[in-house]
Amino acid sequence: MIYLTRVEHFNAAHRLHNPDWDDAQNAAVFGKCANANWHGHNYELHVTVKGEPNPDTGFVFNAKTLGDLMKDRVIEKIDHRNLNLDVDFMEGVFTSSENLAIGIWNELEPHLKAAGAQLHCIKLYETQRIYVEYYGE
Repeated sequence: MIYLTRVEHFNAAHRLHNPDWDDAQNAAVFGKCANANWHGHNYELHVTVKGEPNPDTGFVFNAKTLGDLMKDRVIEKIDHRNLNLDVDFMEGVFTSSENLAIGIWNELEPHLKAAGAQLHCIKLYETQRIYVEYYGE
């Protein structure tokens, strides 16, 4: 088994806020991320597919095709957008990095599968020191 990872970047704003809590509790739990005027991140998205190399190409999956799918199905929808207001696949979902990674998986997995790739992992960096990984479990 071999793994191929493609990396893309995007910028997006969001607000972490539980509407069932008052402002004090939201601020205590989410800190600056509860800012009523939103805040943003420069995200780094790693999408990893796995499989055996094709004997005709030597590829597990064509990296350009992977990049095109990432751009068409995810980046175009979320880059320079507000995750809480503008992103269809995040509608009604708490916009944590964890949930965003799951949403990205759900956006990509059926299209990758249809194209013959097996999605292995979504790794999403919110900052240089904070990232989440999702394996479709």
